[in-house]
Amino acid sequence: MLKNTQLEDWDRENFFHPSTHLAEFARGNLAQRVVTGGSGCHIEDSAGNRLLDAFAGLYCVNVGYGRPEIAEAIAAQAKELAYYHAYVGHGTEASITLAKMILDRAPAGMSKVYFGLGGSDANETNIKLVWYYNNIRGLPEKKKIISRWRGYHGSGLMTGSLTGLEAFQKKFDLPLDRVLHTDAPYYFRRKDLNQSEADFVAQCVASLEELIAREGADTIAAFIGEPALGTGGLVPPPAGYWPAIQEVLDRHDILLIADEVVTGFGRLGSMFGSDHYGMRPDLITIAKGLTSAYAPLSGSIVGEKMWKVLEQGTDENGPIGHGWTYSAHPIGAAAGVANLKLIDELGLVGNAGKVGAHLKAALSDALGDHPNVGDIRGQGLLCAVEFVEEREGRSFFDPKRGVGAAVNAALLGRGVISRAMPQGDILGFAPPFCLTEAEAEEIAGKLANSVKDVLG
Repeated sequence: MLKNTQLEDWDRENFFHPSTHLAEFARGNLAQRVVTGGSGCHIEDSAGNRLLDAFAGLYCVNVGYGRPEIAEAIAAQAKELAYYHAYVGHGTEASITLAKMILDRAPAGMSKVYFGLGGSDANETNIKLVWYYNNIRGLPEKKKIISRWRGYHGSGLMTGSLTGLEAFQKKFDLPLDRVLHTDAPYYFRRKDLNQSEADFVAQCVASLEELIAREGADTIAAFIGEPALGTGGLVPPPAGYWPAIQEVLDRHDILLIADEVVTGFGRLGSMFGSDHYGMRPDLITIAKGLTSAYAPLSGSIVGEKMWKVLEQGTDENGPIGHGWTYSAHPIGAAAGVANLKLIDELGLVGNAGKVGAHLKAALSDALGDHPNVGDIRGQGLLCAVEFVEEREGRSFFDPKRGVGAAVNAALLGRGVISRAMPQGDILGFAPPFCLTEAEAEEIAGKLANSVKDVLG
């Protein structure tokens, strides 16, 4: 290992970091960390720090760090066959096995799995398939995609357009045409504090109906949504939201894309968020938890209704003109097979539900009475604490104060990694599924002390 100072210099001189204030980093005003190892829910860095990673990387290291079963599967695959493409009917034992394992776990009505590398490219695939689908059906005008404000669906051109967060669009000339946005199912941030959850759901549905009527259902192809909002605030939907939205989509012949990059494979305490909330998707986006990020891999799970039309399209037009060089990469697929086996063997989906409930309760016990804590929410191991300036009237801090970021920094100083979420003073938690109740209590206790440091 090179000396830390030399690595740090190389880092600032050569490395373009994503989602980073580039100028502040280059000037040396933004901290850097060289991560050197990890085990269970903890990572280690080159300075000798051991940190409890309460965000599982980017909510993706679901089985925890240092799992030899996955590392050995990757090594064995690399030795046997490091790469071959998936074009024109080619496959590997790992990619074929993983596709079956995914469909064995997927919600009812799904048919095939297309593999990519990350959630962004999977959603790009989904949009292309939706457009192809409606062209084959003879509906060339039915192409617009409805997303939601505060949704996150990637950082590409179309996927960045679908994302409903300012930072991912500002100065990038996004969103592109064909993308529409409707209300986020974010009950805590409702305008009318006297509104019940049922009334709020009815308002979300009415807003969607108005958008469809204004644009014309014959121009709208699909609706994309995360079962529970992720980067937009870690927000479980209000009761009855998804069945009500599903009814509108069915009535207007609008496909549903469930973006399960965060929720898929157990984070909510259920294998898929679609089943958890009663969604009936036509396409499902998967990535992060598919391999627990031990290797890059994503997927688009295609429903039976769409698959039949895609087959018809190739009968009429020849082979489908879509593919990535690294689609179904055998090393990623081998990691996925080992990862899904490990999730089952260790009972990690059940643990995510059980310890997630314990984490939420511990956060409520530690912070529920704090005058600047407006909301403590979560489902499974997806939790958030939202800070407010004044609780009774639910007034928010001036964003320039950076309250969420300050609490995040104070918590990091106590050895716990959380994430300050965008567009609000929101602290997010999405730990590995192997989190223990003792570690959940450690997170809550250290957060309470961090909040006291920043807000009193």
